[in-house]
Amino acid sequence: MTSDPATSIDARWLVGLLQAGDSYYPTGAYAHSFGLEGLVQSGMIHDRATLREFVLRSVLPALRQAELPLAAHAYAALDPVAPDWARVGELCVLSHAIKSAKEARTATENIGKQRAELSAALHGHPLAKEYLARAAANGWPFSSAISAALEGRVLGAPLEAVLAGVTYASVGGLLAASMKILRVGQNATQTLLTEALSQAPEIIAAAARVPVDEIGWFNPWLDIAAARHETADSRMFIS
Repeated sequence: MTSDPATSIDARWLVGLLQAGDSYYPTGAYAHSFGLEGLVQSGMIHDRATLREFVLRSVLPALRQAELPLAAHAYAALDPVAPDWARVGELCVLSHAIKSAKEARTATENIGKQRAELSAALHGHPLAKEYLARAAANGWPFSSAISAALEGRVLGAPLEAVLAGVTYASVGGLLAASMKILRVGQNATQTLLTEALSQAPEIIAAAARVPVDEIGWFNPWLDIAAARHETADSRMFIS
């Protein structure tokens, strides 16, 4: 298997991103609701209308101000020709520091580690192998956003495509989870997904301009719900 990344005009990066964003891809993301189950248990979200409010007023802003900027800065630092490993380590630590709930940190750690390991195992690329070695040596926490940037670099995908993949996987995965814990069906969630994704170009463009010292998004009711979810009597999702 070649270790050379695909070029931006090669469809290999496109099918690679499609593979990485599929629920069949074994990152474990399907087992997480990313705080949604906790909000349903608290009664904050109980139907399509309240789910829509959560997606538009919390999920998309968090992507714009936190996950997408993290991925964008990691993509720049993970230049295959001259990677900036010091910056990569700083971003790994930052990705955990901005998540106040333990469940959120654990979720990004598990998904990020699995995705980074898949990048190395499936593609045999030296950048992914070195990232894993440096993360182990330095004790860097893993991050789903940073691993998405790593995988994008391994595939040779352009930044905008990588950020689009993160956006789709985040919103699509949350809405897929919603059908298991709310009385909403596929038509209701697909129309909501379409509405959310219509904002993706603007959100991605804005996220790419967020400086490192402005990365972060705080939603106290989501963090409280996630903290309570950890000790709930029953759970369908890990987070």
